[in-house]
Amino acid sequence: MSLPTLILIGGGGHCISCIDVITSTLKFQIAGILDIKEKQGTSVMGIPIIGTDEDLPALKNKYDFFLVTIGQIKNPAGRMAIFKKLEIAGLKSPVIISPIAHVSSFSSIGEGSIIMHGAILNAGSRVGKNCIINTKALIEHECVVEDHCHVSTAAVCNGQVTLGTGSFIGSNATIRQGLFIGERAVIGAGAVVLNDIPSDTVFVGNPAAIK
Repeated sequence: MSLPTLILIGGGGHCISCIDVITSTLKFQIAGILDIKEKQGTSVMGIPIIGTDEDLPALKNKYDFFLVTIGQIKNPAGRMAIFKKLEIAGLKSPVIISPIAHVSSFSSIGEGSIIMHGAILNAGSRVGKNCIINTKALIEHECVVEDHCHVSTAAVCNGQVTLGTGSFIGSNATIRQGLFIGERAVIGAGAVVLNDIPSDTVFVGNPAAIK
């Protein structure tokens, strides 16, 4: 039986990591990638770039699923805009979970989110739509990760942390239990967060302070 077909949107470095996770699941056939017009005719990890995001409506009846594989460093706007195009066009976006991640059966994940190698989602955690839970990230019990967030490699969200929509948690950052991280906030790599963080701010350091 053939696997469901999947189109990736964005052919950069994050896409490479996504391809590795997706192929390891053995659940999808990656049929192509959409990127800028200048990249058409090239390939990423052997997968052809077949068009741009402007082609999405025309592809609706040709492929089963579509996934945003644009990276998110600091600003979520690019991923959010593409995901909105998917919703408007009525295109389905899958949940991708690495076979070597641990996802509690008492957790939930929204469409279009990817849980990468070695990540952990513990009991009672909730991840929204179009999120990246990157390699070895820890989402502890009862955490809430709202839509369009990126929790970077080896970052730690301790119990009952809430990440507001579009927030970015840098690699190896640690967030103390029970805190709220505001919408579109940026937590720098290696930061240690001991207090709630307002929306639209950048915090770095140990303990984290506004930049």
